Amino acid sequence: MSDNDSSRREVLKRGALLTGALVPGALATGVEASAARGPFDVRDFGGKGDGTTFDTAALQGAIDACHAAGGGTVHVPAGTWLTKPFRILSHVTLHLDAGALVLGSPHLEDYAVEGEDASGESEREGVVTARGAERVAIVGRGTIDGNALAFHDETTSHAPPDFDRRFVRQGEDFMPDGEFFEHGPLAHGERPGNLLRVFGCRDVLVHGVTIQNSPTWTSHYNDCENVTIEAIRINSDASGTMIPNDDGIDIKGCRDVRILACDIDTGDDCIAIFGSERVSVTSCTLSTRSLGIRVGYTGGDIRDCVFTNLVIHRANRGLGVFVRGAGSVENVIFSDIVLRTTLFTGHWWGKGEPIHVSAMLWDPEATTAGRIRNVTFSRIRAEGEAGVVVWGTPDNPIENVLFDDVQLKVKRGPQSDAYGGNVDLRSAPTPEESLFGRDLPALLAKDVGRIRLRGFEVEWGEDVPAFFTHAVECEGFRELEVERFRGRQAQSTGSALRLVRGEDAVVRNSRATEGTDVFVESRDVTGRAVLAGNDVRAARTPTVPAGFGRRDHGPAR
Repeated sequence: MSDNDSSRREVLKRGALLTGALVPGALATGVEASAARGPFDVRDFGGKGDGTTFDTAALQGAIDACHAAGGGTVHVPAGTWLTKPFRILSHVTLHLDAGALVLGSPHLEDYAVEGEDASGESEREGVVTARGAERVAIVGRGTIDGNALAFHDETTSHAPPDFDRRFVRQGEDFMPDGEFFEHGPLAHGERPGNLLRVFGCRDVLVHGVTIQNSPTWTSHYNDCENVTIEAIRINSDASGTMIPNDDGIDIKGCRDVRILACDIDTGDDCIAIFGSERVSVTSCTLSTRSLGIRVGYTGGDIRDCVFTNLVIHRANRGLGVFVRGAGSVENVIFSDIVLRTTLFTGHWWGKGEPIHVSAMLWDPEATTAGRIRNVTFSRIRAEGEAGVVVWGTPDNPIENVLFDDVQLKVKRGPQSDAYGGNVDLRSAPTPEESLFGRDLPALLAKDVGRIRLRGFEVEWGEDVPAFFTHAVECEGFRELEVERFRGRQAQSTGSALRLVRGEDAVVRNSRATEGTDVFVESRDVTGRAVLAGNDVRAARTPTVPAGFGRRDHGPAR
């Protein structure tokens, strides 16, 4: 035997002894055999998989031995592997067989406090962590479960005070104090950290596994490079998707991330991107009581991201782009997406918007707000219980937004009267701006520089609430281009296109549908006013004021 082989055996032996995994004869028949043949089977390190014995030592022992041997695969066979937190090291693939359940401890004291550099929504450890590792993977058809209900109160609703009923359409009847809400979220005290945490890693693969029932963010990737997340299932089924802050995948400060062919069903956001570059998400199915895709909030800049071929259903919001701090968002494309949104009871952010884009300064650590610019929504088929919201501010307008081939149907839902007719901008600088009542068009654009609608179609369901108004309302705009629009207002009176306080407006090759009252209404619009090639035969009144658009191209047709 060479000196290197002898040294390797000694390292394996020490690792097994430190974890307490060795039993008489284990070195010869278990650890040594695993080292020779691979993979490293957790049963050879004392694992039971009976659901009552803590198997943390066996899991960590197998990982340590695999890493010490230069890398390889740790095999977790079918069984229930109850565990406290453990770590994956460089060059280790954790393979979970079908039928393997890695189950997090239900005891809070088993999750050590790590401080600020721990997890989103908690300062404690999670169940599985990789830190500063490279070439790591979690694969297979098994499951990692965070035991979320052990840390939540199934009889009480989570209701933080982040809005003021004085400004909500329903007033004191809106989400009364002390009520238990059908759709959650559930109340909680201190909780463990993110179920899966991958921090400061390179070349990461997560494939095929199910990750479920997390007490906080389900999976958190922070400061990582070259990450592939493929064909995984994330769910909060045990709680009926009622856990707050159980986001499916959170990408923070990462570069070169690919998320594909995943199925995610959570209470909170399915996929959230913060301060990252070159992220692509494709061919996923998403369901949530919060937001399907979140891009931005606070943190660093986000740029060069693509989201395509998605199905989003039973969501409180579909697609969202946010700035609330110093970080900017630019060069983002959403395309080929089918989505349906609905209003849920309880304290979930969002009020049924298929698409939401907003920018304002909220983060107390920032002195100026970042920008949102160059965002495209293309080939979208959306149905929801609210309209699209694009909301900038006069000192921070949203720049260059394109809606291309977007079909939107707005309808009444079972919660429309109790929750509808409000704009939700949480978190906002003041209570007046956070959550407030407002009449709603199918598309509301406020303080936007260069907004283009190409092939934008609006359809209204039967008996929509009276707070629904125009098809499109743009206020405080610069360079509005509308081409191939088709639609009308929600009620018997109103405007298909209402333009207020803007500069340069072009409406061409568009059509007023049956029942249109006013096709184009303008107030305080300066600069170019062009109407050309429009079919307004179904409109009672083509334009208000009557001369709008004539000074450049003659009367509307």
